[in-house]
Amino acid sequence: MFLVLIALTTVTAQAQRGRPQNLSSSYTTALGLKVWGDGAGVTIKHFIATNHALEGIGYVWNGGTRITGLYEFHFDIPGAPGLKWYVGPGAHVGFYNSYYYDRRYPNNGNGYRSSGSFVGIDGIIGMDYKFTGAPINVSLDWQPSFEFGVDRGFFGGWGGAAVRYTF
Repeated sequence: MFLVLIALTTVTAQAQRGRPQNLSSSYTTALGLKVWGDGAGVTIKHFIATNHALEGIGYVWNGGTRITGLYEFHFDIPGAPGLKWYVGPGAHVGFYNSYYYDRRYPNNGNGYRSSGSFVGIDGIIGMDYKFTGAPINVSLDWQPSFEFGVDRGFFGGWGGAAVRYTF
């Protein structure tokens, strides 16, 4: 994660000199914290084209860790400067421990999910706001996902609220 962050920062610094003035977003890259339920994560969002962004999220919570990559399409909301809505696909890999209890699966022994690594596909829909005159961005989204594997399936509880520093 640290190497990716350094690479994106370097690319962003070099791209700022030749940044197109017609980017719909008022920022190019944002780095911050995303929280939801009983966990939190580091999030980095980088616009690669007008209204197209990549977002990477590294979640940590009491059930394990999860790394997610998303491709987002951003759209202006008429009459609301700085506010956009976005939607897009993505994928993740999760590393779960046996202490993560889920009442939906009571028949797999003691009610706990299996430990291990899992992969899945994601969707995202949300709102993104960039404060005028301040290097702060906030967002709120829902990130449904489907994981492949034993005792896996659809999960609608991902997403959250993010606060990011923009540069």
